[in-house]
Amino acid sequence: MDHFYLYGSVISPFPSPSTYLAPKRKPYQLFSVAASSSIVLLRSYCCCRDRGLRWVFSGGRRMGMTKVAGSTPSTRSIAGSDHLRHVDSMTRVPSGAGKISYLNAVVLGEALASEENDLVFPNPEFSAQALVSSPEQYAEMYKKSIEDPAGFWSEIATQFYWKRKWDPEVFSENLDVRKGNVKIEWFIGGVTNVCYNALDRNIDVGNGDKVAILWEGNEPGQDGKLTYRELLEKVCQLSNYLKDVGVRKGDTIVIYLPMLMELPISMLACARIGAVHSVVFAGFSSESLSQRIMDCKPKVVITCNGVRRGSKALALKDIVDSALVECTKNGFSVGLCLTYENQSAMSREATKWQDDRDVWWQDVVPKFPTKCEVEWVESEDPLFLLYTSGSTGKPKGVLHTTAGYMVYTATTFKYAFDYKPSDIYWCTADCGWITGHSYVTYGPLLNGATIIVFEGAPNYPNPGRCWDIVDKYKVSLFYTAPTLVRSLMRDGDEYVTRYSRKSLRVLGSVGEPINPSAWRWFFNVVGDARCPISDTWWQTETGGFMITPLPGAWPQKPGSATFPFFGVQAVIVDEKGIEIEGECSGYLCIKKSWPGAFRTLYGDHERYETTYFKPFLGYYFSGDGCSRDKDGYHWLTGRVDDVINVSGHRIGTAEIESALVSHPQCAEAAVVGVEHEVKGQGIYAFVTLVEGVPYSEELRKSLILMVRNQIGAFAAPDKIHWAPGLPKTRSGKIMRRILRKIASRQLNELGDTSTLADPTVVDQLIALADIGFSDELLLPL
Repeated sequence: MDHFYLYGSVISPFPSPSTYLAPKRKPYQLFSVAASSSIVLLRSYCCCRDRGLRWVFSGGRRMGMTKVAGSTPSTRSIAGSDHLRHVDSMTRVPSGAGKISYLNAVVLGEALASEENDLVFPNPEFSAQALVSSPEQYAEMYKKSIEDPAGFWSEIATQFYWKRKWDPEVFSENLDVRKGNVKIEWFIGGVTNVCYNALDRNIDVGNGDKVAILWEGNEPGQDGKLTYRELLEKVCQLSNYLKDVGVRKGDTIVIYLPMLMELPISMLACARIGAVHSVVFAGFSSESLSQRIMDCKPKVVITCNGVRRGSKALALKDIVDSALVECTKNGFSVGLCLTYENQSAMSREATKWQDDRDVWWQDVVPKFPTKCEVEWVESEDPLFLLYTSGSTGKPKGVLHTTAGYMVYTATTFKYAFDYKPSDIYWCTADCGWITGHSYVTYGPLLNGATIIVFEGAPNYPNPGRCWDIVDKYKVSLFYTAPTLVRSLMRDGDEYVTRYSRKSLRVLGSVGEPINPSAWRWFFNVVGDARCPISDTWWQTETGGFMITPLPGAWPQKPGSATFPFFGVQAVIVDEKGIEIEGECSGYLCIKKSWPGAFRTLYGDHERYETTYFKPFLGYYFSGDGCSRDKDGYHWLTGRVDDVINVSGHRIGTAEIESALVSHPQCAEAAVVGVEHEVKGQGIYAFVTLVEGVPYSEELRKSLILMVRNQIGAFAAPDKIHWAPGLPKTRSGKIMRRILRKIASRQLNELGDTSTLADPTVVDQLIALADIGFSDELLLPL
């Protein structure tokens, strides 16, 4: 029998000349290399580490790996073409994250992840029950999804209800502007309805009495719930009301609501009757809201009178009133404003009112029947509009259609979270963003899941609120943003560890690259070193996950989104649009269409093509930078416009931020580029310290040294700007546009700050702008 030993990152058939020492630690679960005459795949074996930091694989009682009888080790890959090349990387044991000299593996539930180069492996019990339980299974499914996308997605789509099945030509695509207009279509000729599939279909299979929504109010003790049957009844009542006031298939409805149950109810009601909903985050200013109303010209606006987030009260109806006045001045008037009375935030008597336009939800909607006929729609009929920020300042109306989005969001949710019918799922995102569409409302409900809708702030009345909710509802799947993770890190472990959290099974990260130190804290402290983390990369435009771990399938590297989801051909190109092979950094593009892709920008297809398809001809350009390590793992480096060019060196802001927050006294950091007359661009870092740590010149130098040591001298920040807090939206997104203006001292160009969770942070940053020193004075201090 041949035995294979792993020294560092090299697999050798020969043992070390030194005497083998019996391992002092528990056996760890690792993926070993199984060889056959045709393919090489990772399989699950046991391994131990000796004192020489060598990993030795065990396929039986003797240390070593059993060679397949009658075969020789093969260097051939399962990948037979370029689009499967990342599968080739899975034929080798991953070497760890970053520059390392040995392999350091961790098993969920066995040890803490503590070093940059940790590999985190799912334990055997988790993998055994996972929907995708091995690299081999993933490779087989991914291969089919790429080589036969029509067959792969058709098989999944049959799980949904179709009034009319799609044509033999399942999809049609053109991503190359040289060949004509960009056009993407999926499930051509099909007729279905998303609301029917999310509610009626689940009731028909016996889930009518299962809880669909668990609602947690701003104040502890405020809660509510709806079963799938109760949710359908409320959706039908609103659908019937909207039809009664003249809303028809194809009409647009703007929804400006906080995280009440009425928000997903409104979305589903629109979908049921074929209306197009456009949810606007209930934190945007009246100016931002009026821009969106003017662009899509809705028949109805749905809002509520007020909301409480934490200790703050916000009069939403006043904001809507101002927006509608502005729209009227610009030549468009909304005839109906349906207003929900949120009694915990504001009374009717305190709400400003316009009798000929405003209607109380509670006065009209409950009077309508609890059954409503479904409006069956074509696969490519629009489902919703969602406006996202544009580089020109004008919001972009991202348009998603029905069938492809339905199938893709449901499938990505199912596999990326390893969803089981017994799971309780909580995504902390607001439905005003794409995450709230795909992974609060549609993806989970299409799977028959129980979801949590949370009205309040995650740190109110104290930083333990999240974990109080987790224990209260026995949350098993928890999906949140790195910004929230870092904020909770800053508050200390004690707010986490005082709660059980034993119900947690899978964690998730969304919105931006998560730095390794935050990943490890999330894993070690929140998940007790036993919950895999689905660190997802995707966008408003993609509709669903594009690059994501599949829990139980392969080892994770803290901070890496790992591998592409089924059907996603992710490629990295250079500045000339040439695909780069192997270990590299460049621009992240997608080679072919996928069902969840957005179809256009509302009313501006030319901008759609110019922004996403002309930068690199024949590809969808994500706008993000990406690195791929030698194991094929993907590392998102942030937006391309967040890439700083310092003396010819291109460095992603996310990489610098990750180095800064690895400093034990740094809680959070945000980096922007500023003009530099010598270097082209300088690096300007806003740094939030751990609570109680004072600003000092010694600490500033220590932070810079941390970056120099981890990345290199060229990446050292030119300026450290002390920041008590960072300007963030209520969803946790850092407003880097504001930071760039402060760094460049363009203080009269800060723009709208009304969407910030705490607008006073901006004044604090301006006041602190001249405190501190820099190695090179790129600006007057």
